[in-house]
Amino acid sequence: MPRPHYVAAIDQGTTSSRCIVFDQAGHIISVAQREHRQIFPRPGWVEHDASEIWQAVQGVLAEAVSGAGLADDQIAALGITNQRETTVLWDRQTGVPVCPAIVWQDTRTDPLTRALAEHEGLFREKAGLPLATYFSGPKIRWLLDEHPGLRERAERGEVLFGTMDSWLLWNLTGRHLTDVTNASRTMLMNIHTLAWDDELLAALGVPRAMLPEIRPSAEVYGRTAGGVPVASALGDQQAALFGQTCFDPGETKSTYGSGSFLLMNTGHEPVFSKHGLLTTVGYQIGDGPATYALEGAIAVTGSLVQWLRDNLGLISSAAEIETLARTVDDNGGCYFVPAFSGLFAPHWRSDARGVIAGLTGFVNKGHIARAVLEATAWQTREVVDAMNADSGLDLTTLRADGGMTADNLLMQTLADVLDVPVIRPMVAETTALGAAYAAGLATGYWPDIDGLRANWHKAAEWRPAIDESVREQEYHNWKKAVARTLGWVEQ
Repeated sequence: MPRPHYVAAIDQGTTSSRCIVFDQAGHIISVAQREHRQIFPRPGWVEHDASEIWQAVQGVLAEAVSGAGLADDQIAALGITNQRETTVLWDRQTGVPVCPAIVWQDTRTDPLTRALAEHEGLFREKAGLPLATYFSGPKIRWLLDEHPGLRERAERGEVLFGTMDSWLLWNLTGRHLTDVTNASRTMLMNIHTLAWDDELLAALGVPRAMLPEIRPSAEVYGRTAGGVPVASALGDQQAALFGQTCFDPGETKSTYGSGSFLLMNTGHEPVFSKHGLLTTVGYQIGDGPATYALEGAIAVTGSLVQWLRDNLGLISSAAEIETLARTVDDNGGCYFVPAFSGLFAPHWRSDARGVIAGLTGFVNKGHIARAVLEATAWQTREVVDAMNADSGLDLTTLRADGGMTADNLLMQTLADVLDVPVIRPMVAETTALGAAYAAGLATGYWPDIDGLRANWHKAAEWRPAIDESVREQEYHNWKKAVARTLGWVEQ
């Protein structure tokens, strides 16, 4: 009798690395997770130790497989999903990082992106992206400029670049690869040809010799030391789009993690935003055509809860935010705009910094906790308004996933703010599920996407429960608070 087989997914996130094992119905069999350090050398700088992350990934992979009582030969495929834009440079010969990884939230490249303003149109046309500190290309350029001798080594191909998917693929398979979704976040890939673009490379001053080979999101890239096929790589938000089975144009999901990201499938042609959204690659399965997406990226949502816990000590665990927020009936007139790394979509203002507005002597920690949760909802509203304007469609339902969806008060607040039903799927870990689905498709574990659709089930739904007048007054107050964040960093 054949041994039962499963699919595993590595979810390498901003604050932790996880491995989740799924069965053929998309049910979770086991989970392992380890946090890694958040390094803040200066205001606005955010770094990770890529070696520490690789050690954590090795640990959670072993724990998840052994914790389920499985052996490597019972894992049919391994998928990877990862924090995007975070930039790792390592030595080709030793495999050791040559400097700390610069995290996607980091804003040190702000002067560089301002200096590149003359190329704004080029980046939007070819890469589908605005000039922003968010993306990998400026981070690579900064590292090459600031570390003596690094550029020369990169030009000789002695120093390699990768986002976290590339770093993990290198360590797992020995190959220097990335997938189209991660490559689309570098400002270096032509979104039409799905290839590194000489004009974009020249504008940013990045040597081609240091770049990985771009591959589809689902194919067998190689095998682990234990013989498991490594068969998918997707940026975390694209993986969540796939895990939510948003396979048709117009289908939309929003993931709530350290940041929050709303993606709409736009089909096989890129749609360019006029309202502050990003054009990105959604996924590519094998030799099939790429599927594109519009994305609204929000820098700080779940990490604001973590900040409240770690920096202010108002809560001792992330789950306590809901309990504390429920001690009051409203925000007490308090609004929290967490522009810690500037504002992302739809504003793209790197000069913004966080504010708490509307404080009076009446406000207590319960009001601040509620304002923290509302910050996620109002930032989502701004992105939804932009996406409705770009697509010509009105969002009718929001499929929400990610760790923050465990907060029922937040889910109700989202429904109230957006004025649409909010649905949480049975498996909320759709980022890892999407990577597993793609790996399973590449290896024949799942025959086609129709079978994946059948795995999707609704776990809970929240419907709007506030008056329109209250919603719009609160939104007006939120926008006033946002205006107070702008221009804080003077050029």
